[in-house]
Amino acid sequence: MPRISRAVGLCLVALSAALLSACATADKPSTAARTATRATTTQNATWTSAPTQFVSAGGVDFAYRELGQNNGGTPVILLVHLAAVLDNWDPRVVDGIAAKHHVVAFDNRGVGASSGSAANTMEQMADDAITFIKAKGFQQVDLLGFSMGGMVAQEIVLKQPQLVRKLILAGTGPAGGPGISTVAGVANYDLMRATFTGQDPKQYLFFTRTPNGIAAGKAFLQRLQERTENRDKAIAVGAYVAQLQALGAWGQKRPADLSVVKQPALVVNGDDDRMVPTLNTYDLARRLPNSELVIYPDAGHGGIFQYHQDFVPRALAFLAK
Repeated sequence: MPRISRAVGLCLVALSAALLSACATADKPSTAARTATRATTTQNATWTSAPTQFVSAGGVDFAYRELGQNNGGTPVILLVHLAAVLDNWDPRVVDGIAAKHHVVAFDNRGVGASSGSAANTMEQMADDAITFIKAKGFQQVDLLGFSMGGMVAQEIVLKQPQLVRKLILAGTGPAGGPGISTVAGVANYDLMRATFTGQDPKQYLFFTRTPNGIAAGKAFLQRLQERTENRDKAIAVGAYVAQLQALGAWGQKRPADLSVVKQPALVVNGDDDRMVPTLNTYDLARRLPNSELVIYPDAGHGGIFQYHQDFVPRALAFLAK
């Protein structure tokens, strides 16, 4: 990319944060509203109607939504991608998994409606996730980490292996993987492309530019807008910058010894991922001794969203083993 001025760069960062999250901005609920929200039942909710609740731990009020509590069993914790908030999860994926499992998604510290300052390392994000999981009273969980969330999931299972039963790692790779440290450049380049063409940058970042990829991207973006009330706050610029720093550091970090991870892992991606190049997915699956690998054709970073009709049954079958 050509060099740009600091002012233009800051504008791009701000636009990137807003567009990548693609969520309507809303004021953070008051304490009274948060207390009331905690009491709201979620038993019959879908992802588009599940109330946002809060749990306080480690000096942070974590915003979260959950579904499928009546299913019992090991909860599935969803770990989000760069710049994402609660409304960035595909309703078809969340509702599909929640049909059989207790599913919980949360905003990282300092992101969306969660309080505090955003972490700028994967290790810190993992510590925050562990704090949230324990605050919810879970003794053991399954992790579904997408993109940056998959990197956080790797840190969690290395830090506290007893806490994790199974891993689903999508659109992600191991520390030090090629192309991971340059995600910021890819994201900002596609932001400019999206700005000039009047599109959402995720259409470029998550999907291929083939007819199938373009159609899948449009359908995905429409699904993200199905929730019309009580949407999450978009990520703030400072939090987005912190996450870019975390990705840069992760991409330059020495690979961890993942041979110690004995938990079953389902590793998934599209065959043409521009954000976290697909060769990282193959490498990650090789490093994990108990892994299954799924690569979707004519698909990019958002392969699990493009192929949600195949991914959800695969995920359910994997979790049921």
